[in-house]
Amino acid sequence: MKPKITIGICVRNCEDFIKEAIDSIIDQDFPHERMDLIIVDGNSEDKTLSILKQSLEKTSLKHKIFWENKGLGRARQIVVDNASGDYIIWVDGDMILPKNHIKKQVEFMDKNPQVGIAIARHGQIDGESIIAVLENVLFRVYDSKSELVDSRLPGTGGSIYRVKAIRQVGGFDDEIKGAGEDIDAAFRIKEGGWLLKQGSALYYERRVQTWEGVWRKWFGYGFGLYDLYCKNRGVFSLFRMNPLAGVINGFLRIADAYKLIRRKYVILLPFHFAFEMTAWCIGFTNGSVKKGLQKTT
Repeated sequence: MKPKITIGICVRNCEDFIKEAIDSIIDQDFPHERMDLIIVDGNSEDKTLSILKQSLEKTSLKHKIFWENKGLGRARQIVVDNASGDYIIWVDGDMILPKNHIKKQVEFMDKNPQVGIAIARHGQIDGESIIAVLENVLFRVYDSKSELVDSRLPGTGGSIYRVKAIRQVGGFDDEIKGAGEDIDAAFRIKEGGWLLKQGSALYYERRVQTWEGVWRKWFGYGFGLYDLYCKNRGVFSLFRMNPLAGVINGFLRIADAYKLIRRKYVILLPFHFAFEMTAWCIGFTNGSVKKGLQKTT
């Protein structure tokens, strides 16, 4: 029987969380014979691959493993090139899926043939640090407001792609190596006439727990997104990606965040978002400098 859904996992050095991610896929209530799994490893230097192989030995789930060293754009495209299902669900190495995640995502896409990408809703993992909760709560606020959902370009984590849609627009850009390959693909899918929507499925993502981790993460986003900005300046607004915009956004989201989680520390959101945007701007500037140096050599 032809698989209905391909699960795409693009990972590198995820040994701390990859077991719970792969176990949550294996435990899905969607029939295994209608699923296949494509793993693309970016030359992990830890136990990520061995953990994956040990977990998959215990299941009948069909899977293939590939290796790449050219970045996320290439890794995503390997999944697209080898997908045999009608849809691709993207699972990151730090994600956990509830048992009904795949079933709900597939049902939503089957009922909405005009949708190219559907993103799931963010859940909150119990026991995480205040920093991790603040990292996550903005996404939950967006999930609660349909007008914000429809105006966003979703990432791959927690998303289901219609294979026809991503192939129609030429797939992922191999030249985008660090970040933004998913935003670029979503932009082109939307420009191609497909709808980007949100379904009812839920997923959980382990957020960084420390300020150092937040800085590295957002610095990396800014650094990687410089290439995307050079390719298409209409994908995101630089005006919104600065510390002042972070402060304003934080103040605007405090009330909604408090309604969701009932924690007084949401008053820290303006500082938290300003910190993220500072790291992003410095990373973006570094990306610009590196690009300029490459042109002169």
